[in-house]
Amino acid sequence: MRAREAFLLVSAVVITCAAAIEIAHAELTFDPPIIRRSRPPERAFGREGDPRKVKRVIKIEMSDAMRYFPSEITVKRGDTVRFVLKNGGKLPHDMVIGSMDDLKKRAALVKRGQAKVSGPGAAHVPPGGTARFTWQFTRPGEYYYACLVPGHFDAGMIGTIVVVQ
Repeated sequence: MRAREAFLLVSAVVITCAAAIEIAHAELTFDPPIIRRSRPPERAFGREGDPRKVKRVIKIEMSDAMRYFPSEITVKRGDTVRFVLKNGGKLPHDMVIGSMDDLKKRAALVKRGQAKVSGPGAAHVPPGGTARFTWQFTRPGEYYYACLVPGHFDAGMIGTIVVVQ
């Protein structure tokens, strides 16, 4: 009788191990579906740009005086621009592109801790650091870039982007 119990115990262990290996293998070999977007999502002021199609590089300096230099830029509709941001200050700064209404709403959310600066059309730059992002301006109009670090937007750290035909 002892041999039979040992056989059953060993069989149970082997079957359990085989099942565990099969499950692990299935989890490791699962290929999630690939979702491809033909274009990044469009916003009123444009969309994330393709870095391979950059037509212009715009360098923007940020300062602890709560200013951008340059504070106004003009771009052509359809242009893809690479923004290169340099924070020459001792405070963190960021740059977010949007309409004035969007920036005001987002600044309020950031101030309350309900949002962070991230995603297309935005970059956070630590003190003394640099950052970059690419944007394509698809519609003419006047848009803005602002620093949404709490207090900076209210202090006037805002620039203007004029998109012309």
